[in-house]
Amino acid sequence: MLSFFSIDNIIFSVLGYPMSYLEFFGTILNIAAVWLVARKHILNWPVGIVAVVLYGALFFQIRLYSDFVEQIYYLVSGFYGWWFWAKVGKGKKDESDESLIRKGTVLERSFTAAFVLIGTIALGWFMAHVNTWWPSVFPESASFPYLDAVTTVMSFAAQMLMIFRVVDSWYLWIAVDVIGIWLYAVKEVRFVSLLYAAFLVLATMGLIEWRRELTKRCDDDSPEAVPASGEGVFSV
Repeated sequence: MLSFFSIDNIIFSVLGYPMSYLEFFGTILNIAAVWLVARKHILNWPVGIVAVVLYGALFFQIRLYSDFVEQIYYLVSGFYGWWFWAKVGKGKKDESDESLIRKGTVLERSFTAAFVLIGTIALGWFMAHVNTWWPSVFPESASFPYLDAVTTVMSFAAQMLMIFRVVDSWYLWIAVDVIGIWLYAVKEVRFVSLLYAAFLVLATMGLIEWRRELTKRCDDDSPEAVPASGEGVFSV
C-alpha cells in the first residue's frame, strides 16, 4: 500500500515520461474537483480531499515544501468547506444569504493583499532555511522557495474566499495557475504542469460563470447580491 505513494511507482510512460500513480490520479481528481466547484457542486470537497492527499505525497518527494504545506491546509479547509456548503445549501434563491455568490469587500481585498505580501516573505524565508533546521524531515533544500511560497499563500487566500463564495477567489486561482504552469514544467512534473493549464481554463470558466450569476442577480435588483462595504468574511 505504501508503495502507491512513491513517485517511483510508475503506472505508465508517455513519450519517455514516467507517470506515477500519485501524479496521474491526483491530477484527474483535481481537475474533477475544480470542474465541480465552478458549478457550485458540493462533491468538489470530498473529491478535492482525496486529491490533496495524493499531491501532498508528490510535492514532498519533489521538494516543493511550500506546496506540501499547502496540501495540509487544503485538507483541513476542505473538510470545513464541505461542512459550510452543506450547512448553507447550494446557492438556491430560497436559501440563506451565505449561499449567494458575491463580490469581495474593500476590507477583504485589503486584507488579502496584505496577507499575500507578508505571507510570501515569511513562508519563502522559512522554506529557504527549513532543511538546515530539520534535516531529518527535509533532507534537501527547497526548490524556488519564494516563488513556491507566493503560489501557496495566494492559494490559501483563494481557498478561503471560495468557501464563502466570493468571486474574487477566481482571480487568485488564475494567477496561481499561470505561475504553476511554468514552475511544474521546470520541476519536470509535466503532467502537473498540464493540470495547471487545465486549471487555468477551468478557473476562467468558473470566473465567467460566477460573474454571470452575480450580474444576473444585480440586474434583478436583489439587495443581498453585494454586501455593504464593511461586511463579508472578515466582518465582526
